[in-house]
Order: sequence, then C-alpha cells, then structure tokens
Amino acid sequence: MTLLSVIILAVIQGLTEFLPVSSSGHLALAGMIMKVPEGDMTFEIVVHLGTLMAVLAVYMKDLSELVSGLFRRKRESLVLAGLLIIGSIPAAVAGFLLADSIEKAFNSPVLVSVMLLITGCVLFSTRFVKSGNRNNPTITGSLIVGISQAMALLPGISRSGFTISTGLFAGIRKEKAARFSFMLSIPAIAGAAVLKLGDTGSSGIDLSLMITGFVISALTGYLALRILLKFLRAGKFSIFAWYCWLLGLSGLTVSLVGG
Repeated sequence: MTLLSVIILAVIQGLTEFLPVSSSGHLALAGMIMKVPEGDMTFEIVVHLGTLMAVLAVYMKDLSELVSGLFRRKRESLVLAGLLIIGSIPAAVAGFLLADSIEKAFNSPVLVSVMLLITGCVLFSTRFVKSGNRNNPTITGSLIVGISQAMALLPGISRSGFTISTGLFAGIRKEKAARFSFMLSIPAIAGAAVLKLGDTGSSGIDLSLMITGFVISALTGYLALRILLKFLRAGKFSIFAWYCWLLGLSGLTVSLVGG
C-alpha cells in the first residue's frame, strides 16, 4: 500500500465508523475502486483500533463512572453493564457463526449498495420518532439494539445508524441512545480486531504507514463522533439518509452499468 492509499482508507474508516453511513460499505467500495490488494488484515485491525481510541476518548468520563460504579456495586452501573453484555451477544454470535458468509458479502458491490439504501431508509424513519425519556433500554430493548448491531456486520449497514435509530425507537433520549450505541461498539470493535488477528500473516505494510493509519483513523474518528453528536442533539440525525441514498444509487449504477 502507498502512503496515499493508507491516508485515504484511514480517513474513510475514521469518518465513517461513527457517522451513520457505514464504514464497511465505504471501505469495500473504496477498496474495489482503488484496487487495494486483499489478504492483509493487519492494516484493517490497526485503523479499527484507531477508531476504538476515539470512542474511549469521547466517552472516557462515562466509562470511568461505569467502572467505578461497578467496583462500588452501584445499581445504575450494574444495570448498564448487564444491558451492554446482553446487547453484545447477537453480534458476537453472528460474527462467530457467519464469518465466512459476511466476508463474501464484501465482494459484492451490488449488495453493499443495496444495504446503503436500506441504511438510508432506517435513518430517514427517525424523523418520525417522538423524543424519548429513558436513559437506558429495557432488557428486550438492549437485545433488539444488539440485533441491529449484528445486522451491521453486513457491509453497507451502518452500525451507529442502526443502533442509535433502534435506541430512539425504544424511547431512549438522543444522547443516551448514542452513549449506549458507542459503549456497545467498544467490545464489538475490539472483538472484531481479535478475530481478525488469526488472519494476519507477515504484513507487507511498513510500520510507519501502520502508525500513520492508526493516528489518522483515531483523529478523524474523534472528529466524526463529535459531529454526529452535534447533529443528533440538533434533531438532524436523519439528514445522513440522503448521503446513504446517493452513495447507494451511485454504487448500483456503476456496478450494473459497468458490469
């Protein structure tokens, strides 16, 4: 990989991991357009860890309070931890059982484009959600949010888009829905990185390029997360639907006409 391709892919990963536009869909389409060689999982793991650092930075206070509360056995912290565990189960099961099928999906630009269109529809539907008053989902709600996260294993389905939208429909306050979504992403991102470790061989990417990718994905991820929260507070979460529809239709057009 060249420095330019590393920068482009790291920026794409950082911006789209948290904006509700599907990082997997963007990386799949970008990889096909840029003809990035497959098989080296090391770089993908590095940029995912970069975005993980962004989540930890933005939600450091909440995570510290959660950990502190667990040690002190505070009911609120115990409940939140339990809900996060429940919400993490569907993606863990789906990732373990369907890994090969999911991997094949990344090779289908038509499927990626269709999934982006679906993501756009889900985002647009949040325009009709009434403001909730819950700080956390119910047990059933956390499981449904977890199922939404599992669906986002498919390229083109936005993890943040689906989980936050599901949280909003479950009656959770906007910022609390985002908090639950991104705290839920921590084990998801870390778990995906661990699973991909088994696919890494000797990386053909220079260490300096790895570090560059990590730093860029972390910084752009932090920026994207702050932007998303700003749009969410302003009630403009659904605006990202138009981008997903545009990209999905463009991808379909290029794939079908070009193919």
